[in-house]
Amino acid sequence: MTAALTITPPDHPLVGRVTPPGSKSITNRALLLAGLAKGTSRLSGALKSKDTSLMAAALRQMGVVVEEPDETSFIVTGAGFLAAPKEPLHLGNAGTAVRFLTAAVALCDGIVIVDGDEAMRKRPIGPLVTALKSLGIAASAPTGCPPVLIEGRGHFGSGRVEIDGGLSSQYVSALLMAAPFGEGAIDVALTGKDLDARGYVDLTVAAMNAFGASVSAVDHTTWRVAPTKYRASDFAIEPDASAATYLWAAAVLTRGSIDLGVSMDAFTQPDAQAAKFIRMFPKMPAQIDGSQMQDAVPTLAVLAAFNDTPVRFVGIANLRVKECDRINALATELNRIQPGLAREDGDDLVVNADPQLMHAARRNARTRIETYADHRIAMSFALAGLRIGGITILDPDCVGKTYPGYWDALRTLGVESQPQA
Repeated sequence: MTAALTITPPDHPLVGRVTPPGSKSITNRALLLAGLAKGTSRLSGALKSKDTSLMAAALRQMGVVVEEPDETSFIVTGAGFLAAPKEPLHLGNAGTAVRFLTAAVALCDGIVIVDGDEAMRKRPIGPLVTALKSLGIAASAPTGCPPVLIEGRGHFGSGRVEIDGGLSSQYVSALLMAAPFGEGAIDVALTGKDLDARGYVDLTVAAMNAFGASVSAVDHTTWRVAPTKYRASDFAIEPDASAATYLWAAAVLTRGSIDLGVSMDAFTQPDAQAAKFIRMFPKMPAQIDGSQMQDAVPTLAVLAAFNDTPVRFVGIANLRVKECDRINALATELNRIQPGLAREDGDDLVVNADPQLMHAARRNARTRIETYADHRIAMSFALAGLRIGGITILDPDCVGKTYPGYWDALRTLGVESQPQA
């Protein structure tokens, strides 16, 4: 393991071709749906990372055959149901896997414990547990966070289930993906404020339909899911939009041109909305609503440090319950680069841009960036190292959660980095 990595600002624009990994969000959805389907599904363009490996391992514990013929494919053979695992499902800090499986294991016949690491045990799951209970499913999470104990009964009930999606759209997606195993049609309805990231639910519905589900919108806040179960399917996974944002930002920061093999406008994932603001650099607007592209906010926040004018990020309260409190982490580490560069204002993040940082390549000070075991903090602050001398990323291996090849991708573009003790 590498303790730290110091980035040398390149003296040239970054030019070349880099293929981003497959989408984590879509890969984990496809793995689960293929595991629930009866028959063999082939998933191409998939992400192989810590998070997707944890999902695959959990499915194997429940009797699903998951093969990995190459670096970007899974072959998944399911029996049309999940067997209760003999041991608890340990899912590290993989939020998508924990939330999706908390609902899916209700389809097992028996007691299942869904658990994570110390960080995951601080991330809320209570609203999803409450929703499961409303369907008659015995579920408990005494702390409001994992571990969760679910008494599966082989089906998902019927009727109407309500969920507040304001804290995480993954609660909604979890219920939707399990709903085709209902005894009758199930209506999944939102309560409270609007979804934190509706685009991710759109990804879920599209994937469900590809595996034979029937999902219809009753209105803007309710989906009706028919009891169709799933059928096996071959499924192509698009590149990860969140990963693409780092490369788009690297290109504009160095005035280069990086070909990802897919245009900015071709992505269906909500984080691709960040492309609009990256194109505007260094004239990014005074306010950016990050509610529908939350995983791209760290990229945009670091880019904003080099903008011509300050940028306020709003609609990002949910960033406080990601792998770390990302609002606090971004403010803290930007201020480590330059005191006063950022501040928290309630649940907003204000980045006080300093365009002179574009000319700080020869700065002698070494700035050690704490990454909080958060892959997105590590990858975003690496961008600062493209223009500022002495940026050192601590725990650089944490990028393996979603983009194991990130540092190699930068090296192929001519970015030099030195391991540090």
